[in-house]
Amino acid sequence: MKKALKIIGKVFLGLLILIALFLVIMTVYNQIMLKKNKALYETPLGQLVEVDGHNMSIYTEGEGEHTIVFLSGHGTASPILDFKPLFSRLSDKYKIVVVEKFGYGFSDLVDGERDLDTILRQDREALEKCGIEAPYVLCPHSFSGYEATRWAQEYPDEVEAIVGLDMCTPHCMDVNKLKEADSGYTFLRGIARFMKATGIVRLFDYNESGALSDDDCAIYKEIACHKNVNDTMQNEGNVENIIALNDDRNSAPLPTVPVMLYVSNEPSNDEYWVGGMQAMVDASSDGTLIQLDCGHYVHNYAYERISQDMKAFIEKLNN
Repeated sequence: MKKALKIIGKVFLGLLILIALFLVIMTVYNQIMLKKNKALYETPLGQLVEVDGHNMSIYTEGEGEHTIVFLSGHGTASPILDFKPLFSRLSDKYKIVVVEKFGYGFSDLVDGERDLDTILRQDREALEKCGIEAPYVLCPHSFSGYEATRWAQEYPDEVEAIVGLDMCTPHCMDVNKLKEADSGYTFLRGIARFMKATGIVRLFDYNESGALSDDDCAIYKEIACHKNVNDTMQNEGNVENIIALNDDRNSAPLPTVPVMLYVSNEPSNDEYWVGGMQAMVDASSDGTLIQLDCGHYVHNYAYERISQDMKAFIEKLNN
């Protein structure tokens, strides 16, 4: 028995040494690659515009009568490349715009408030400085659904319609469950920071859609290794901000602009998530809720279907 325990102990120690060696090698390799590929995450794909004394990245492509503004979900390292499989199928008919909030993509990291009103003000100012005129078809993913809703409530003349990509809505979360889950989110953020620091994120697949080029994937990887789970990004997802945001939005009338909302099958059995979207649809002058059999990043899986739906939806806006 003692001999068996000694063997197990040696094997366990050997595994720990191998894991430690692997992490050291990955950390050193990651630092080398960050320096070597610095130009990939420092050379903007779009335009940089100054907002509040910092640079914000705005990407545009195509021309057309309608302007589609893409707003990324929380924690999406490279919004431009994340949305590319979808917007590249729309830019032949419309002007597409991708806003990279502070902390994301090629935009600067910033200190200070990351509440919804601050983010919305900064995004609107960036679009104005770039000469991108309203009205817009807002296309938010996940967390940015809050911003799109607020935008339509506060500035209805600027929002022509909303196409929601499995987006958050004013009624999509149970506050008590959110509080309970916050400690779990804190743990996951810690794990994510560890994987970034050790370069493990370098091993991830950055072409989940299968539609990005090798060059796109290389840029996405370097941005993720450089920007993932930074403080600017994390501050906007502060649980107290979300709770305050829920209280505020739940008390305001839902916008009546036309909406087409997609819900993935990941949270499809969540009454709050689906019910929140259904409430948006019910309040709309022309609303549709579409169930997709795919993951939360619906635009990475169903971009062909969504692009065709969006063209038909936007054409109806002309009538």
